[in-house]
Amino acid sequence: MATNKPVSTQPVSTDLNLDPLSGATGAHPVGTGVGAVAGGVAAGAAIGTVAGPIGTAVGAAVGAVVGGLAGKGVAEAIDPTAEATYWESTYATRPYVTSGAPYAHYEPAYRYGWESRSQYADRSWDEVSPELASRWPERAGTSGLAWDRAEPAVRDAWHRLDGRRVS
Repeated sequence: MATNKPVSTQPVSTDLNLDPLSGATGAHPVGTGVGAVAGGVAAGAAIGTVAGPIGTAVGAAVGAVVGGLAGKGVAEAIDPTAEATYWESTYATRPYVTSGAPYAHYEPAYRYGWESRSQYADRSWDEVSPELASRWPERAGTSGLAWDRAEPAVRDAWHRLDGRRVS
């Protein structure tokens, strides 16, 4: 006997950020790992100054757990699929984009901006931009953009996550 179930016309998302161990959705292993390393180093250093080498090891373990949770929180706030969709639909309106240039030309810069914002959640653009500039040649891919042309797009994606736009 056939049933008349409504058929959804909404696209099915394949980007569920599945946890590699549990299969649960919403996992962000990169953000969690970045947070774990940063938290472990900070906590280990703080405890180690008081309790010596054993305190450093314990502090690193505790800090990794706490930092991992914080890193997951930062990564949860950044949806790479949503960012890519946003930039692909609006890049041509940005003042630094060359008229008629394809999105593929700017995509590596936007991706670098939002990924870097996640990685350096506790630092400001002014603190991080010299380091980002030095690493741009590794991230540029086939964009063909030198840093002076990519930097406005990287900065724009970075600041979008802070709720600001480059004008």
